[in-house]
Amino acid sequence: MAHVIDYDVTKVMAVLPHRYPMLLVDRLEELVKDESIRAIKAVTMNEGFFQGHFPGRPIMPGVMIVEALAQAAGVLAMESFGLVGSGKLVYFMAIDGAKFRVPVEPGCLLSLNVKFEQKRARVCKFSGQAMIGDKLAAEANFTAMIADPPEAQ
Repeated sequence: MAHVIDYDVTKVMAVLPHRYPMLLVDRLEELVKDESIRAIKAVTMNEGFFQGHFPGRPIMPGVMIVEALAQAAGVLAMESFGLVGSGKLVYFMAIDGAKFRVPVEPGCLLSLNVKFEQKRARVCKFSGQAMIGDKLAAEANFTAMIADPPEAQ
């Protein structure tokens, strides 16, 4: 079991193709290859979606919380399969049972806790929970596929 402690945004960007404003993982707190990951998204007022969601009452959209969980799962998959630097991508395929419990507002440190539920060479299933401290903000089960990037056209 490998536990990652110092995995900052620069290392996250070496694993994920996402960039601002779509990069939603700021750092890793723990990574147990083939098992689980705990990542952090520091939610700030500077997030582009707060401008319109909602004026006067900024709340992080649920789809963005699920995307953050999926990105954390992408890091877990890439590290677990030894695919960092391979050019492979992790594609979000399905989501089930998404529930949103507590609003995520600017100033929150969102803990993204994801674990493998099923791990296969190409398609994996995950369960994820987004936490604010000890409060469950959101949860979902989702499926992703590992594949080559699409060809440029």
